[in-house]
Amino acid sequence: MELVQAVIAIFSERSAFFVQLLVEHLWISGAAIGIAVVLGGVAGVLIYRYERAAAPTLGTVNFLYTIPSISMLGFLIPFFGIGNRSAIIALTIYALLPMVRATHTGLAQIQPSLVEAAVGMGSSALHVLVRVQIPLAMPVIMSGIRNMATMTIALAGIASFIGAGGLGVAIYRGITTNNPALTIAGSLLIAVLALVVDGVLGFAERRMAEPAPEREISCAAYASAAAAVLIAVSTVTYGFFGKTDVIHIATKPMTEQLIMGEMLKFVIERNTGLEARITAGVGGGTSNIHPGMESGAFDIYPEYTGTGWNMVLKEESKYSEELFLQLTEEYERRFAMRWVGMYGFNDTFGVVVRREIAEQYDLHTYSDLRRVAPQLVFGAEYDFFERADGFPALCKAYGLNFARTVDLDIGLKYQALANKQIDVMIVFTTDGQLAAADARVLTDDRNFFPSYRCGNVVRAEVLERHPELGAALEKLTDTITDEEMAAMNYAVENEGKEPRAVAEEFLRAKGLLI
Repeated sequence: MELVQAVIAIFSERSAFFVQLLVEHLWISGAAIGIAVVLGGVAGVLIYRYERAAAPTLGTVNFLYTIPSISMLGFLIPFFGIGNRSAIIALTIYALLPMVRATHTGLAQIQPSLVEAAVGMGSSALHVLVRVQIPLAMPVIMSGIRNMATMTIALAGIASFIGAGGLGVAIYRGITTNNPALTIAGSLLIAVLALVVDGVLGFAERRMAEPAPEREISCAAYASAAAAVLIAVSTVTYGFFGKTDVIHIATKPMTEQLIMGEMLKFVIERNTGLEARITAGVGGGTSNIHPGMESGAFDIYPEYTGTGWNMVLKEESKYSEELFLQLTEEYERRFAMRWVGMYGFNDTFGVVVRREIAEQYDLHTYSDLRRVAPQLVFGAEYDFFERADGFPALCKAYGLNFARTVDLDIGLKYQALANKQIDVMIVFTTDGQLAAADARVLTDDRNFFPSYRCGNVVRAEVLERHPELGAALEKLTDTITDEEMAAMNYAVENEGKEPRAVAEEFLRAKGLLI
């Protein structure tokens, strides 16, 4: 009951936020549906006319359909970048199969005698297709569109993983910030939207199944096709050419990054007169945001020095702050990016063990883990297992060999630890939930983890175009301690406050907002 009340409250308090996400979700899924209707319809007609092409075409589309959605999104990023463009392309690919199959099936079930009669009356092939075959096949085609549209709306929720908009933002942000009400609210809206669209298309499907004049059905088909083309063309145009001269901020899927994204927006808009837009919680973090910076999709994002050194510059040595000058010079030389506004806090990694386990085996240091690791389950977010300074290097340095590993979203780690699904996990030293966790923080007795001071990486081109931006960002230098960052994270994750509200409160307390 408490959760239901929380969901109702969040709808009431953040209605404008959900309306915005709903519009974005409609736009993304509607664009994919429109493009799939046009491309899938044309493909279905072609393989009906040229039957030899049916098997290989359907086989290819079936193969694409089996690719996991996360894999498809990840595959498209290098080619089309982060955001709505890649999301629309991925959704379109998944929508093609039901559209192609429905069009082909609908045309194939038409009695040959009807087509022969039309041809015998002197009609051309195009005239027969438009005036006879498509109208007769429309009930089946509409059934395919109905199923495809519902699936696409539901699948669009995952697009937020690559920085696209839509209701998936609420779901993913709720998971990241330990706010189940936000997750449920986003999920409910997707379900309601899918049901509404299914109902509308179901009504259209029933109308088309009723006897009606040929012209009426044909006009309906033309109208549907025209609407689909309009959506497709306008969306592609917007996606490729619609970027305006605003500051595009990206953040990683971490609570403190969501907070810092809001801080950046406040500071930029209050001190420069520029508009700032946030793409919050980009899945994959640095591995996806940095390519977006290189392509110009993003202009600025909060980064950590150790991450920049190992993951971006690909340096194998352990980072220390004595290397900061070299780090910044290499960013400028290789990527035309600058580090501006070092916040002050150091969010390095730590290893924690369930208190029960730590007391049972008397665990205090990373080295202590070696003797019991084969009996324990280790959990971490996805990218930690792939980082140069991540899981493989940690295990090598301390001789660790865990019984099993579990990949977890950063927002689910503490829940998994509390539920005894994992025994050991990686944490950040500024985690808001760390203070409330029934766990022991172990000592890094060999100083394995490098320094991870947080600062802003900004495209040099943007700084040169807007000199006032650099001055605004410097206001954030040395404003946040480790303890203050942990307190802000706690306010979001444990007290249910919004990242924007926490960011504003902190900036006002520091005198950075008037």
